[in-house]
Amino acid sequence: MSRQRQRGSCTVMVAVRNMCHLKCRNFVGVLIVLVCFITHYVDARVAPQFTQKEASEEDEVAVRNLEIDSSKSSFTAQPGGTRKLSFLVPSPALVLPYHNGVILSGAPEIPVYLIWYGAFTAAQKATIVDFFSSFSTPGSAPTLSPSVASWWKITSGYKDSAGLAVSPTVKLGGQQELDYVRGKQLKDTDIQSLVLNSLSEFPANYNALYLVLTADDVSVGDFCRNECGSHWATTPSANTEGQQLPFAWVGNPASQCPGLCAWPFAKPEYGPKGEPLVAPNMDVGIDGMIITIGQMLASVATNPFDTGFYDGDASAPLEASTACTGIYGAGAYPGYPGDLLVDPITGASYNANGVNGRQYLLPALWDPVTLKCVSP
Repeated sequence: MSRQRQRGSCTVMVAVRNMCHLKCRNFVGVLIVLVCFITHYVDARVAPQFTQKEASEEDEVAVRNLEIDSSKSSFTAQPGGTRKLSFLVPSPALVLPYHNGVILSGAPEIPVYLIWYGAFTAAQKATIVDFFSSFSTPGSAPTLSPSVASWWKITSGYKDSAGLAVSPTVKLGGQQELDYVRGKQLKDTDIQSLVLNSLSEFPANYNALYLVLTADDVSVGDFCRNECGSHWATTPSANTEGQQLPFAWVGNPASQCPGLCAWPFAKPEYGPKGEPLVAPNMDVGIDGMIITIGQMLASVATNPFDTGFYDGDASAPLEASTACTGIYGAGAYPGYPGDLLVDPITGASYNANGVNGRQYLLPALWDPVTLKCVSP
């Protein structure tokens, strides 16, 4: 604004000078210089004050607007009756709405039927089997705290329309081994076929989880592109005894995408390349699988048929565990898993104890009681 005013003033003075330059050239020349100097000086003093006044008026309007809706702002009282704006609208607490459908509740336990697809070593299988044995330890000494069992207790806050909570424990219901019967490149439909075929050995139970685990040399659908595991439900058929059966798949990321599906035990695929943590069972792929298995268990238990607890689109829902992705301990933030326990001998990081001296890293779960992500 001030530049335009200066330019206009000097144009007027040039016209005056041309009209009388024969008679008073010297006088007018001095006058022109003097007037332009005065104009420039006035603009330099007045324009900032004018701008400051406009800004001040805008600030006053903004503050008045904020004061009108005091329920969405917070002010701190100041001496002399003034108020200081301390923060604007706080971020609302995360909520996973209940859609009035079925959750895995009412039964004393959730059976898990494992389907091992491809080559797994005996040590790898033992790590995962011990994980499922850690949800309860009947007839044995109590597991150290925090434990796998205490982690699962977070799901007790999820209740169905009848007020029944998610089943209080998980158990291994059965195992089946398959040796690449459908090759090493599977589609999502292949996973369902494996589950349906397993019903020749496993019972059909809508309150169970049928879990397909694929070896590190098997690719499945969008594995390592958009997902580390996924869960679905079968359609009712004679094979399922007319029931929908929840099933899930988890892949071993050791050789395909450890930076995506085994973080923080591998350098992240994206973001700061911090040093990876030591895996508690000394197997990056298997320890990464345990994290995803935990996610699938919590998601299936609280939203088995896309009518339970979730936020967003049912085809890509935010669920009990995926609502807390990347959080494993207090103080977590993107790129940092949070404060974890560290084994003094191995240096491994973990947040839950299991049977047989096992240690695991489990994902935080959204707690419907506190409306927060809670780690073991």
